[in-house]
Amino acid sequence: MPAVYEQYLVPVVFRPFAEDMAAKAAALRSRRILELAAGTGALTSLLVATAPAAEVTATDLNEAMVAFGSARAPGAVWRQADAQRLPFPDGGFDLVVCQFGVMFFPDRVAAFTEVRRVLASGGRFLFSTWGPLGTHAFEAALQAGLERAFPVDPPRFFPTVPHGYADPAAVLADLTAAGFAVEEEQELTLRSRAVSIADLATGYLTGTPVRAAVEARGYSTAVRATVVEEMTARLGPGPVTAPMTAYVFHAAAA
Repeated sequence: MPAVYEQYLVPVVFRPFAEDMAAKAAALRSRRILELAAGTGALTSLLVATAPAAEVTATDLNEAMVAFGSARAPGAVWRQADAQRLPFPDGGFDLVVCQFGVMFFPDRVAAFTEVRRVLASGGRFLFSTWGPLGTHAFEAALQAGLERAFPVDPPRFFPTVPHGYADPAAVLADLTAAGFAVEEEQELTLRSRAVSIADLATGYLTGTPVRAAVEARGYSTAVRATVVEEMTARLGPGPVTAPMTAYVFHAAAA
């Protein structure tokens, strides 16, 4: 999964936002940066490049992602870690960043409380979540394809997990409960270019957690063909440029 994710999804879906977040992080001039849910290192490599004086520690719950990411972004220190039980001392970091990872935390207040614990006084927490599914053209088209391929019981991973934390008021409430003061909330829409819709579909179907749900329902070349056909009908065969919306939060340890 990490290799497929890196090849087909990172350039289209994650790198545009990683470039924006790395610039925001660099502007804070932090010396000790912790990244949560780093995946294959799309943001990590940019943090190392844009903040060369900082010590960057990258973590992910998935050991395969850590192995892949450590080879992709060797300038960071990589650790396997659960965001709800971080293996770091109190006050060890000036900045914690997380790109599109908080939606996966089972207990977000607990995870945010851990982030608060490992931040030094006055430290910052910078992270992003996806907006509603309908504001992400690529994933809305993918979900439509899945619903066409599995009309009775379609996989609901994308609406419920990546796009399941799309209410800024809920995010703000969780941050407040964990002891953060929110300094900025930004709705950010970026446009990205997919050279091939078929390749993008392959990335989603085999390089994300939806893979298990599709395989449980009987993955086949016919299923892939249906998803690609529906995505193409909605977006075009590629190259295609389409918008994606996220929310970016900048919070201070209160």
